[in-house]
Amino acid sequence: MKRVLLGVLGGGLIPFLLIQFIRPSIPQKPAAAEIHVPPQVQAVLRKDCYSCHSDERRLSWFDEVQPAYWLVRKDILDARAPLNFSTIGSKPEAVQKSALYEAVAMMQLGAMPLPRYTLLHSDAKVTSEDLETLKKYLSPWSSPIPQATAGGSEKALPVSTNVNAARPSPNGLPYDGSWHEWKLLAVTDRGDNRQFRMILGNDIAFAAAREGKVHPWPDGARFAKLAWLQEQTPEGLIVPGKFWQIELMVKGAEQYKATDGWGWGRWRDRDLKPYGKDATVVNECTGCHLPVQGNDYVYTLPFSPASASGQEVMNNAAVGFPKGLSFNPLSWTPVTLYADPRTLTISVLFAQDTGTKGMVTQTAAPANGAEMALVTWTERDDPHWFGARMADKVVSVEIVRMSQGKEAGYRSLAADGVTGVAANTMPAERSRFIANLHPVQIP
Repeated sequence: MKRVLLGVLGGGLIPFLLIQFIRPSIPQKPAAAEIHVPPQVQAVLRKDCYSCHSDERRLSWFDEVQPAYWLVRKDILDARAPLNFSTIGSKPEAVQKSALYEAVAMMQLGAMPLPRYTLLHSDAKVTSEDLETLKKYLSPWSSPIPQATAGGSEKALPVSTNVNAARPSPNGLPYDGSWHEWKLLAVTDRGDNRQFRMILGNDIAFAAAREGKVHPWPDGARFAKLAWLQEQTPEGLIVPGKFWQIELMVKGAEQYKATDGWGWGRWRDRDLKPYGKDATVVNECTGCHLPVQGNDYVYTLPFSPASASGQEVMNNAAVGFPKGLSFNPLSWTPVTLYADPRTLTISVLFAQDTGTKGMVTQTAAPANGAEMALVTWTERDDPHWFGARMADKVVSVEIVRMSQGKEAGYRSLAADGVTGVAANTMPAERSRFIANLHPVQIP
């Protein structure tokens, strides 16, 4: 028996010793261009991030033992590819800050540093003081916003007559121009990059959100996340200016099994130039969405009266429309939006669906007799993304009826116990304000 035991131990020991010599390198070199941040921020990054996200080689003794070494090496190389604090200093300051915003969002969600890494490397755990240091440095909402042209945002340009002419994403996802007919699922006000986002969903996604069937989202669900650069009017409102990009997510559990069950793509500017050099661009998408894998890789908290399992999954507050409202504005077509930093509110203008379909532009105004509804919500911090605010509780719904391209009637409904926006303004003045809001630019 003793001989057998020694044989077993010897049989295991020899392979263990042999694999210690199979040691692919972990490249290391001096920092070429470190991130440009104050010393106190640099100290946090060095403690919590540099072990994986830098060109330094900082392994503990137990990391050097195989097979742990192979696992640590893979984690380091995977981490350096999208974010390397030893080289990111060569990029524009905006890119550097954007990387930090994403890092903070992942830290808040507990996704970074990797939980399995901090089990043995407790010194890399992110403390509340660490997070506060990073947040104070980033200070969203403090950066200046360009002034808008007189009357509001840039005027909408004609919609392309061939919206599906855009080339596919480098990873193969085709551009889907039918998003013009999709409904609004959420809206966010981004202080980190001074952008607005509208998240639209096709009929399958809209129905799934309404019914709370989002674990997982059903095959065929499609999201379009549209982004515009922000501008500030002389009156102090933040409005959408230049169209920035559109991102698409397409659910197909089997078709896109290799990329977490989703197809991903991004197109920039009004000419819809596909983003990325090659098919590996999809790794940016899957890597960014990994922290919300428990929500089927979806960051968005969709407007919904339904409940769903999980923490912070649905946005129920945003559908608390005033009693007496005879329609659901979310079933109408979004036209534009703006935020008021003085009242911490965000507003979306919807146009009644009269059969024309598609987002309304200045070349496709609401039909005569159709109504427009301006919904105003309070804003609150987005729990999934540091530096973003999302629509929260409904403040009011203001309705304007159009006639011959002009406003012909106005009424306002305030949420229970909340003073409506129109309470201190003349109906005629408010009606003209709503009717004169510029539709967003869309490709």
